[in-house]
Amino acid sequence: MPSKLIQLAYLYVGSADVAADIRYYCEGLGGEVVWRFQAFDADVAAVRLARGPLFLLADHRPTPSVLPIWSVEDIDAAADDLRDAGFTDEGVRVEVPDGPCLVLTDPSGNQLGLLHRTRPDAMPHSYTDDNPRAVQD
Repeated sequence: MPSKLIQLAYLYVGSADVAADIRYYCEGLGGEVVWRFQAFDADVAAVRLARGPLFLLADHRPTPSVLPIWSVEDIDAAADDLRDAGFTDEGVRVEVPDGPCLVLTDPSGNQLGLLHRTRPDAMPHSYTDDNPRAVQD
């Protein structure tokens, strides 16, 4: 069966202190902040470390944790394939700025997210000086 996963979009990483982690990943590893957003009781920053998915630092995720988020064209079909392969669905379906996201769990307890990018440029466009929720360091 062909995979319905398109590409790894994000690595969603728990952070105890987003500002300190931004300094570490930018100054220590040469990363670049793409955007940082503080709203809905969450502080989330996207850091580009290399080619590939953005590294999202999030204070509302448990630490330590890493949630790979894959973009898909059809979230329901991809979820059905993963369920058929043994993944479980805890009903964690949320709207993120890019679009709907569903979290599933593999038989070992690892989670992954499926993201249908209905608004693919929502966060970079939100990262502007006139947006009160955007934070620029």
